[in-house]
Amino acid sequence: MATTKLDTLQVTDSRALSYAITSNSSSSGKRPYVLLSNSLCAPFTVWDHVVPRLTALGFNILRYDQPGHGESGVPKDLSSTTFDSMAEDVHTLLKHLGIEKLHAWIGVSMGAAAGIVFAAKYPGVVGKLIACDTISSSPVNAGAADAFTPRVAAAREAGNMDATIEGTLERWLGRSWMEKNPEETERMRKLMHGTSIDGFETCCAALKSETFDLRRVTTKAGSGVDAALLLVGENDANLPESMEELRHDIENGLKSKQGDAASVALKVIENAGHVCFIDGFDSFMEHVTKFLI
Repeated sequence: MATTKLDTLQVTDSRALSYAITSNSSSSGKRPYVLLSNSLCAPFTVWDHVVPRLTALGFNILRYDQPGHGESGVPKDLSSTTFDSMAEDVHTLLKHLGIEKLHAWIGVSMGAAAGIVFAAKYPGVVGKLIACDTISSSPVNAGAADAFTPRVAAAREAGNMDATIEGTLERWLGRSWMEKNPEETERMRKLMHGTSIDGFETCCAALKSETFDLRRVTTKAGSGVDAALLLVGENDANLPESMEELRHDIENGLKSKQGDAASVALKVIENAGHVCFIDGFDSFMEHVTKFLI
């Protein structure tokens, strides 16, 4: 039977970092840790369907909430959050828990970008990196329009996250999928209300920061892990194409450590969108399970 322990840790700025550890008590011996890292607007409960499948494989599962998500606090300066600071939060958490190495980091969207930055910043801590559905850089570094500032302004004007959450769900899952899967849609809608407006703003600050450019660190991240896998939803805008550059750079980093035989795959989850472990759950779990064991 799996049990979950919930707790908080004080990190920089006296912020609370909320986290959960789920363990399968029937497993014997020392169990390796798999960390799950969340997307924008999604507290760690978004992984609730994934956790029992991974604990059944004998892993301990560590989840945590990004700033302003779930029970995690926000910094005094909402513009100060970066992917470097997110990586530092996780490093502080791992030191607190006495975890010297993760068997794997599985991140989606913002959580995938955080994983890549973490692997580059703290080489050797992540064994296997699974990065799902992430953009490569902030709009300013991609030469694109800033979509984050207007969304924050709209949430501030409304005084709540209702419209932001509904629009996010439609972008992630599509109205058709939502109508065909009302129970899962409602579960997602409820848990996403665990994101505060301050939390939304401070994480958007990281996503639109000039410091956010994975292309500067991806090769280093590849040399900092033992293996890597990229997953992306088939319907997730242009990410099936744009993540190929990330795959190539991570592979080059891995080859610098392991030799030319090293390879990194990019797998497309059919009929899935931006949160491919939700609307592409079975395919996602199949790829992840094969990679982890």
